[in-house]
Amino acid sequence: MLMLPDYRVRQRDYLLEIARALTSRLDVDEVLRLVLGASIAMLSGEVGLIALRDPDDRFRARASVGVPEDKLDVFKPLLESILLNETHSGIQHSQLDLKMRLVARALDLRLRQAITLPMMVRQQILGVVFVFRSYSGEYSANDQSVLQSFADQAAIAVHNAQLYERLSAEQQRLSAILEHSADGVLIMDAAQRIVGFNKALARITGWSQAEALGQMHDSLIFWEHVEHGQPLGAALASGWTQQRTSEADEPNTRYVEGDLRRRDGSRISLGVTYSLLRDDEGRLQNIIANVRDISHFRRAQEAKSAFISAVSHELKTPVALIKGYASTLRREDAQWDEATVQRALAVIEDEADRLAALIENLLAASKLQAEGMRLSQLAEVDLVELVARAAERFQTQTEKHHLRVVFPPDFPAVRGDEVRLRQVFDNLINNAIKYSPNGGEIRISGSYDAEGVTISVSDQGVGISAEELPNIFERFYRVDSALSRRTQGTGLGLYLARAFVSAHGGKLSVESTPQKGSTFHVWLPRLLVS
Repeated sequence: MLMLPDYRVRQRDYLLEIARALTSRLDVDEVLRLVLGASIAMLSGEVGLIALRDPDDRFRARASVGVPEDKLDVFKPLLESILLNETHSGIQHSQLDLKMRLVARALDLRLRQAITLPMMVRQQILGVVFVFRSYSGEYSANDQSVLQSFADQAAIAVHNAQLYERLSAEQQRLSAILEHSADGVLIMDAAQRIVGFNKALARITGWSQAEALGQMHDSLIFWEHVEHGQPLGAALASGWTQQRTSEADEPNTRYVEGDLRRRDGSRISLGVTYSLLRDDEGRLQNIIANVRDISHFRRAQEAKSAFISAVSHELKTPVALIKGYASTLRREDAQWDEATVQRALAVIEDEADRLAALIENLLAASKLQAEGMRLSQLAEVDLVELVARAAERFQTQTEKHHLRVVFPPDFPAVRGDEVRLRQVFDNLINNAIKYSPNGGEIRISGSYDAEGVTISVSDQGVGISAEELPNIFERFYRVDSALSRRTQGTGLGLYLARAFVSAHGGKLSVESTPQKGSTFHVWLPRLLVS
């Protein structure tokens, strides 16, 4: 039997061993080190470098042996010329040889020969292996075939490692998006066992990710009240997973909305959209749920409904009084004395003012929502006089409360819109009276420093709970208490007050203790912030 020379046998065995090793590697840098090491070993080289093609079509050195860091730049002209010499079958070597010899001389005068192994994938150069050695030698057709076979195997290995690297990066990116999504994301297998549970959903439900993974859907997602749609169990029982849709149809999803019981027993309003993920043959792989906390939306809807109800009541009462007194005065069968007429006209005037104030607040809120708050009538405002007039006005409306105004001497004026500032303090004083049903002192005090002035309105009323405090400046919001339900209001006063103060460059804040009272602080700059 004809035997190949020993070195040919060793070469082929070595090539086979390297090929097997390459196919088992998926790390790009590890594959490159293996390819370069094998190339130098097969060619008896001393110096080697691998350059890979970047997405911008430039070649960049990715692995090297025997090349000092400070000499990598000598390869730059060589790498830049690869594209110029690229052909469908590989590289045109005639133009590269001179540059390769220059590189060899720059690296070490003893290097005599430079060998180029292009790594081709789909008739495009994926990368190039450069090997330099200290002697010159020729290659037979068989040697060239072996080397090209190795280069082809190396190209496939590098290409696969790059694809795996990109896939891993994409998976990490998608995982990060799901993990840090503001909405909760729940992923189940076909048996409804939880296999994915992001941070937002842990925050929403109160169940940790470690506790949730591996559990069944219904053991964590427990509806106390469903307002819209079917829970997952009912949808599956009705054959939802058997329903098919074409690509042109709407996605096959199910939406359920209602109140969910959290891990600690509290309730939260959620909207959950379930969708199905199938494989290429149509088999169900996963059920994916997108979970959104709609508590704020539900509160806004409830506040809006309460606002409409309150406005209706606020409009009906003065209109009914105006109509009643006007009809009474117009009766032809009665003769009214002057005092009675004046009292009736005073009521009509007061109720008309009340209607005008309500309409002004509604228009201001609508304009604020559409355009933002703008101040037009700016002038110097004496806050001491403005607050004193407001206190005097409200003192005539109550006998149970004592309004006390305390300002230091030489209190500075501010530049602002007097009409808007009057609305702010009217609202704060009116609220202090309204929410102090047992009377007591209402103290309006002022202080100032080099930056600005602070006016505080304090009462001895029912106060506000810590849970309610963050919401009291929201549009349409009213504190949920028995007293609030008995008192008039639209939930616009504090919303507008904060907007007016902010338009002056100031801040409106509150401190409150339930059953002891509240203090609202209005801080305004001594000069208007433009």
